[in-house]
Amino acid sequence: MDKKSVNRTNIIGTGEVGVATSVDMDKKVVHKTNSFYWDTKGNDFLRAIVLPNYGAFVSEEKCQLFGDISGKKLLEIGCGNGQSLQYQGERNASELWAVDISERQIEKAAQHLKSCGLSAKLICSPMEEECGIPADYFDYVYSIYAVGWTTDLEGTFCRIASYLKKEGVFIFSWSHPIHRCVASENGMFTLKKSYFDESWNPVAVDEGELLLADRKLSTYVNALAKAGFVIEQMIEQTDDEIMQSGADHSDLAKRAKMFPVTFVIKARKL
Repeated sequence: MDKKSVNRTNIIGTGEVGVATSVDMDKKVVHKTNSFYWDTKGNDFLRAIVLPNYGAFVSEEKCQLFGDISGKKLLEIGCGNGQSLQYQGERNASELWAVDISERQIEKAAQHLKSCGLSAKLICSPMEEECGIPADYFDYVYSIYAVGWTTDLEGTFCRIASYLKKEGVFIFSWSHPIHRCVASENGMFTLKKSYFDESWNPVAVDEGELLLADRKLSTYVNALAKAGFVIEQMIEQTDDEIMQSGADHSDLAKRAKMFPVTFVIKARKL
């Protein structure tokens, strides 16, 4: 790939930088490419974003989106190494389930939870596909920087709705779409791509490659509505106290002072 012909981009709000260009992508290619990356070096490079953090400078401890989950059944979409499951298990969830596209991440999650004295039903599968998750079963479904990888947003949200009990809650976070539209050049922020461009991007990352699609906020909102959800809360502001406590002067912190880098949505199944 010719790096001079493509844009520099922050991957998912971590501050790491890769290289991207827009092309049309086949779903199977997306799954194969991304699962290979997470099977090999994903966690080592991107550093997992896990609860109580929803992403850069947004936390459950400040937002309190879950509330008391004692005795509740929870399903995580894209569990990674299992640290968010640990967080929920230590808050007395009655059952923990999770799905992840990467066999290696499922193995890591199982090992991590075992070391913590916790257990979960872990399933290796793309989130878009039928994989044996029970219907009308869960009190909460959540996803921390994972649901944005789906190749079928509407289909995935419909599946998530089917997993939840009536009045069940779906909480997810992802990189704010405006964040990936902005580049830092010579100490200034400039638009590098159209906010309305939702095409898939191959992103070169540390000798590997990921495939991402930048979706508009309205795309997420409309897909939730179509799946039968009502949005109860949306968070896109940066928490100044969290930022200041870390004395973070990175490019990501500078961005977060100017525009959202993470968004979180809490929705309820009707």
